[in-house]
Amino acid sequence: MKADILCIGAVLWDIIGRSNSHMERGSDVPGHIVRIPGGVALNIAMAAKAYGMTPALLSVVGRDAEGDELIAACDRLGLVTETVYRSDDLRTDVYMAVEGGNGLIAAIADAHSLEKAGDKILAPLAEMPDWSGPIALDGNLTLDLLSQIAADTAFASADLRIAPASPGKAERLIPFLTHPSATLYVNLEEAGLILHAAQPDAASAANALRSRGLHRAVVTDGPRAAACAHPGGVVTCAPRQVMVTRVTGAGDTFMAAHIAAEVEGADPDTALTRASEAAATYVSGDTY
Repeated sequence: MKADILCIGAVLWDIIGRSNSHMERGSDVPGHIVRIPGGVALNIAMAAKAYGMTPALLSVVGRDAEGDELIAACDRLGLVTETVYRSDDLRTDVYMAVEGGNGLIAAIADAHSLEKAGDKILAPLAEMPDWSGPIALDGNLTLDLLSQIAADTAFASADLRIAPASPGKAERLIPFLTHPSATLYVNLEEAGLILHAAQPDAASAANALRSRGLHRAVVTDGPRAAACAHPGGVVTCAPRQVMVTRVTGAGDTFMAAHIAAEVEGADPDTALTRASEAAATYVSGDTY
């Protein structure tokens, strides 16, 4: 199976607790708890597959029972898993989140195996010297590895698409501000952290990132207008207003839809509109 997009980063199990109740610190409410395949790179891959692409995963998964289950699940989804590094001494990573009717309450990402594996996950790239498709990176990689990729001449002309994974990891993406062909996908808070200054809206944030040297910036702002600042200017799109029933993975779905639209030849305005619609559909989906 030949891939047309590489997804590099977290491939793990998501444990998500969801409730329709408004929650605060200390809340104890009824809801549903599920375990599903997740991680930023895997979320992007699953969404890209749904949009007709064939993603290959570059990550680490342990040779434990959880890892065997996860690889089997990815295989059933039609993802390329031969590129995943299977470790004998690192366990399969896991992410845990609690979501209420008022959004994400708290989350913990245990991606220590991904961090410890380091550049071993990039080994399959040596067999792809002529790769010209998009490469989706996520900020769960260490700052050292992200900096290495940003400075590597092998990636100088690559179509890099980067997501921070969470606000707490947003500053790891600063090395890509001067990369000649990188696109950052961030929300308004993450943009402010990278810029070290709060931004009033997505368009302002996207333009500010471009002024720092970034090739292209795509900034979302929840139910408010998203923006894409590119060498030809800036476009914005107000997302469809929906009832939010889930949030984990929404940004990854947005990013995958945007990439898929552009691979199909969509212009900046159309690609942003499709991505915004995909995210709206995702967050309004049925809860588990």
